[in-house]
Parts: sequence; structure tokens; C-alpha cells
Amino acid sequence: MLIGFARVSTKDQDLETQLQQLQEAGCDKVFHGKHSGASSQNQAKLRELVDYVRDGDIVVVTKLDRLGRSLKAILNTLDEIHAQGARLKTLDGSVDTSQNTPFATAMVHLLGTFAELERNLIVSRTTEGREEAKSKGVRFGRKPSLTDEDQRKAINMLNNGTSVRATAKAIGTTRQTIYRLRAKTSP
Repeated sequence: MLIGFARVSTKDQDLETQLQQLQEAGCDKVFHGKHSGASSQNQAKLRELVDYVRDGDIVVVTKLDRLGRSLKAILNTLDEIHAQGARLKTLDGSVDTSQNTPFATAMVHLLGTFAELERNLIVSRTTEGREEAKSKGVRFGRKPSLTDEDQRKAINMLNNGTSVRATAKAIGTTRQTIYRLRAKTSP
């Protein structure tokens, strides 16, 4: 059975062209999503497709990028389709796993290599950006709950015998914060 999947990323794009191409390709059933690529509707329709396909089915898409927003997402979907015993065919001819040939297997492995490359490039760019931001004095993570001045005041109060509860109340924070500060500054 040929099962189609169509998706458009924006409200301005026309879904009808893809639906017509899938119908002309002979798809018996077509799942489709419209709206933003981040839309949960698209994910839900893709999930329906993966849950619907069975051994021997061929999933048909106009282009490979209809299965996801990133190569990793596309490969995950492709793995799920294959796990159901189904195969994938793109109408633009870029991928065809409907024939269990060495070329189809090599194509999937090549896509996996590109997915890994894509991920490594993203990690590299993110790391470079983070390092550059750090060199400019940007601090990452949650802001400290106490300013440096509040920390000094709390430490002085504790050193002068003020209880943790009274110190927390005077500073306007929680006892847990004062306990952590005391543990961090204790010898």
C-alpha cells in the first residue's frame, strides 16, 4: 500500500500541490499537516502516519524534508518507518528504500553521516558562541539569589552568632540559601 505524507511549513504555502502529486503517484491514503514546522499538528500527523504503516507499505513524500525540520528528525522518522516494516520513497528521487538494494542502504547511511555532521557543526558553533560571550563577560545560568553585598552581610551576621533563620529573614531569602552560603564559605 502506498501511503503519502504532505506538510507545509508556513500558512502561506499551498498544501494542494503536494496532495495532488501524492494522489497522482497512486497513494491510497494521505496524511497531511499544515502550519508552522514547529506545530504540534504536524508532529501529530506524522505520528499518526508512523503508527498506521505496516509491513510492506511504502511511505511516499514529495521531498525528504517533508518528514522533519532537521536531518536528525528525518532519520529518526525513517528509522521508525523501517521498524514498522515499511519503506520510504521520495517523488523527487532523492531517496528510495522501497527496493532493498545496496544503493538504498548506502543512501540511508550517507544521510546518517550528514546528520552527525550537522549536529557536530551546531555543537561547534554553539560552543564558539558561548566562549566568545564568556570572553565578553556574559555569565550563563541562573542569576545568584544573593548579591555579593548580601552574601558578605549574611556571612558577617552568621560569624557574629546570628541564627540561620534570623539571617535569612534579615536578608530576605530562604534558610536553604543561607545554609548553602555557609557551606560554601566554611573552611
